[in-house]
Amino acid sequence: MSSFIRGTVFLMAAVFLSKLLGFVYRIQFMRVAGEETVGIYMTAYPAFVFFLSLVQLGVPIAMAKVIAELKAQGGNVQLRQVMKTSAFITILSGAVFIPACILFVPYLAGNLLGNEATSSALYVAIAIVPIAAIGGLIRGYFQGIARIEETAWAQVIEQIFRILLITWMLPYILAPNDPMINAAYAMVVTFLAEVLSVLYLLYKYKQHQRKQPKKRKKEPRYPMGPILSVALPSSGSRLFGTFTWFLEPIIFLRALSMAGVGAVAATSLYGVISGVLIPLLLFPAFIPYALSVVLVPAVSGAAASSNVKKLQERIHLALRLSALTGAFAATVFYIHGQELAEKLFHVVEGASYMTILAPVFFFYYIQSPLYSILQATGDAKAGMMNSVYGGIAKLAVMFILASQPGLQETGAVLAIGFGVLVTSFLHIATIRQNKATATGFSMFAMTYAAFLLTAIMRPIFIPVGSYHLFTECVITSAVLLALLLLTGQIKKSDWIMLRNLVKRY
Repeated sequence: MSSFIRGTVFLMAAVFLSKLLGFVYRIQFMRVAGEETVGIYMTAYPAFVFFLSLVQLGVPIAMAKVIAELKAQGGNVQLRQVMKTSAFITILSGAVFIPACILFVPYLAGNLLGNEATSSALYVAIAIVPIAAIGGLIRGYFQGIARIEETAWAQVIEQIFRILLITWMLPYILAPNDPMINAAYAMVVTFLAEVLSVLYLLYKYKQHQRKQPKKRKKEPRYPMGPILSVALPSSGSRLFGTFTWFLEPIIFLRALSMAGVGAVAATSLYGVISGVLIPLLLFPAFIPYALSVVLVPAVSGAAASSNVKKLQERIHLALRLSALTGAFAATVFYIHGQELAEKLFHVVEGASYMTILAPVFFFYYIQSPLYSILQATGDAKAGMMNSVYGGIAKLAVMFILASQPGLQETGAVLAIGFGVLVTSFLHIATIRQNKATATGFSMFAMTYAAFLLTAIMRPIFIPVGSYHLFTECVITSAVLLALLLLTGQIKKSDWIMLRNLVKRY
């Protein structure tokens, strides 16, 4: 258990640093490029993620699971062959999907998005896909052998390079009054940062391979079956998730145009919601992200060795930490989110939607660990269908509400929250059916109740706005912490575990 915790804490620290740097990048990007350029970039970015999902086909997460199980059974010799088979699948899918994506761009930009300005950014995004696919394979390998340092440092290097480029290169090449070219330049920054990150991962992978047993003259090829049996259900879920994200700006822009909002205004507004509000809400998500990365090999290994006690310990610890993180994030952003968005990003329009999204995003914080558990326990197909239902619900509600003149972007924000709720609740219901996990809805009830009590009591007993913003956030967090301690959601054993962990370091 200690290695699982140490690995998770290290990844949390590294992802926190990466998130912090990414946050600095977004602030700088908004201030340097402006809302319209950010809007175009954020409108094109979901398409890039969808194209990447098509090429990856869920192979990286399948690699992590297969490699973790092989290591648990002592099959270290086959790891190299798993990488070769996974690379072959990725090359084959890239040869099919990348040309199709290039041909699809004109129709996507002109007809679906209704904004030709996105085309240049989309072409650059496609150039990133093969680079990112290589990085995904190496990350899957390191995740499977439970070495998260390489992945963590790759993210940090990528973010530092992006900040340097956005600060010292982008201002000198920005074209006055040409958001289309500026958005393409911003995507080039993403391309260069991704290249540097993958070069680092390749170096670490080759370094690790030198320490492995020498290659035999003729090693048997690892079969595709075990990889594809995990990859395809996982790919279905990820593909649909990224496809709904890909459709999100399309439906958002179309619905707002039906409600009487112009294309430029709608694009800028989408940039604020997806490029400012959502990243701000997800800034503390480094904890559940780290847990979801470590959970797949950890739970797969425990399941492969039929160690039910270790399985439950890891699942419960991961979900409790994710729920506690979600409670602190929801509380702070519900009470102070609007002021944080205004002061950090210098935006006013749309910042008030933080109060709508914050209570819902508590459940987003537990969503990725829940899905990782489903993958690791053989319920990847059920997790895929949960994501499908949540995605369909989000898009349907978004089109219905956002097209109403009286709701417009408020309807879109409500739809985003509704999709999060549907997917998270379905994940919880699916895991509850697996008796070995001993997990259900009650695990999150008291934590969410503590958030609700803090949101009600804090303004009554300590008026908001009397102190500096940072002090206000600390006071709010302290009130929530007191309630969590009183209700037993944070236990004495947690502090003992943390103390022992610090001593080991």
